[in-house]
Amino acid sequence: MATELLLGGFVYSSSVPDATALAVTDGVVTWVGSDAVGRALHPDAQIIDLADRFVAPAFVDSHVHLTSTGLALDGLTLHAATSRSDCLARLAAAVRHTGDGEPIWGLGWDDSTWGGVDSEDRRFPTTAEIDEVVGHRPVYLARADEHSAVASTALRRLVPDLDAADGFDQHAPLVAQAHHLVRAAARSLISADTRFRLQRRALDAAAAAGVVAVHENSGPEIAGLDDFLSLADLDHPVAVRRYWGQAADSAEHAAELLSITRADGLAGDLFVDGALGSHTAWLRDPYADDPHTTGIVHLDPGTIGAHIRACTLAGIQAGFHVIGDAATKTAVAAFAAVAEELGTPAVARCAHRLEHLEMADADDAAVLARCGVIASMQPLFDAEWGGAGQLYAQRLGDVRAADLNDFAMIAKAGVALSFSSDSPVTAIDPWATIRAAVHPHRTESGISARAAFGACTRGAWRAGGIRDGLAGTLEPGADADYAVWEVDELVVAGSHAGVQRWSTDPRSRVPALPDVSASARLPRCVRTVRAGTAIYTGDAW
Repeated sequence: MATELLLGGFVYSSSVPDATALAVTDGVVTWVGSDAVGRALHPDAQIIDLADRFVAPAFVDSHVHLTSTGLALDGLTLHAATSRSDCLARLAAAVRHTGDGEPIWGLGWDDSTWGGVDSEDRRFPTTAEIDEVVGHRPVYLARADEHSAVASTALRRLVPDLDAADGFDQHAPLVAQAHHLVRAAARSLISADTRFRLQRRALDAAAAAGVVAVHENSGPEIAGLDDFLSLADLDHPVAVRRYWGQAADSAEHAAELLSITRADGLAGDLFVDGALGSHTAWLRDPYADDPHTTGIVHLDPGTIGAHIRACTLAGIQAGFHVIGDAATKTAVAAFAAVAEELGTPAVARCAHRLEHLEMADADDAAVLARCGVIASMQPLFDAEWGGAGQLYAQRLGDVRAADLNDFAMIAKAGVALSFSSDSPVTAIDPWATIRAAVHPHRTESGISARAAFGACTRGAWRAGGIRDGLAGTLEPGADADYAVWEVDELVVAGSHAGVQRWSTDPRSRVPALPDVSASARLPRCVRTVRAGTAIYTGDAW
């Protein structure tokens, strides 16, 4: 057996909080401790000098869309667009660098952040304005939340009877069924070879961010079955757990869907509603900036309950996409009803999931904790859209917006947390995710760095069905999934002053983590290792 001995660093270990060394044999952690003891115990080991770097369990991103992420990395990105005219200028530049007749995918425009003296520059681009730039090209430009899009006439014409679909507008962004149909048309223009390249590009980027596993959240309306099946056969060292968002009406139906799709679960982006930015999240009260709507409902309560029941009976992990408070309440009520019928242990055993869970209250959290439902959340949503005058406040008003993404309340209720990016909606950046959870816009909603780190490691493995107590740690017996980081400073910090006083006491034996305060420079990944094999090595290694 070949053993590697990593020495001269700072190793994150709950059992040995002052560890400086780590031994790995045949892809498994076999020992954690100090340099001197490590050398004595492993005299024949291959020595790896950490040079004062920080070693920690590798990350898992529990909510991604790989093909879209590849498009965002290599294609037209509009996150930085500052106005309608800037968005159109970026589109024109993309046209100049794209072959004749090739489709153009653009991702990430967000008119809630746009400025300009002219009020027209603060709105979305219309179909006619896009056509003026692109001519007869098929063009799909998704909003930042990917729940609506503007599209060229050429792309719209690929969908028969599009004007009869729910959510159609001749000039404005498409939502609901109309958006799903146009997205499918745009998706059909991506070749299998291109799709393969995009998926690998996304996974390479994940590895460079210290991530060794991701959870693909797909479904009929998001990327389609061809895209989903292609991921099952993709050979890449970053592990991909695959969730298919389609409702089942019986245990037999659930098993059939799992067999056809080769999915790991019938969860993820099974849409109950849409997104706040697109005015499609399902709310109990109307939008503050559009009092004529409460959003869009994709699944009725009966369908939601039947899906939970079917998956629970089949022993399959179920879950839903919920953002609005009405969507959340409906899903929570369905979990409670199925638990009442089948027994809470049967429901909890499946570790069902709710994606996003932005507008949950204490009553919701209590039910989810009792039913063992995992909250898959994206702290970078708060960093991107929380705060005075930002998207949440625009859509909901200041009072309702202040209650979103209450990580502390949800954790305190006993709900298991798993943090993720929803890439390409936000970037695959685990340390930025941790910072956003520790320092949200509403201070009371923040959790400790240790809890946030756990939600990106152990919690994310548990959300993917790995509950052996070792995954996401560097304890003996765990797979050697780790990343090596250059850090400026390691600190021990609690979620509030009382906790911090104890956490920093040497008697607490709390391991240190990189400083994620607002002014700190976040860690830089120099190496990512999966089961003892390096899958990313940076120039600084």
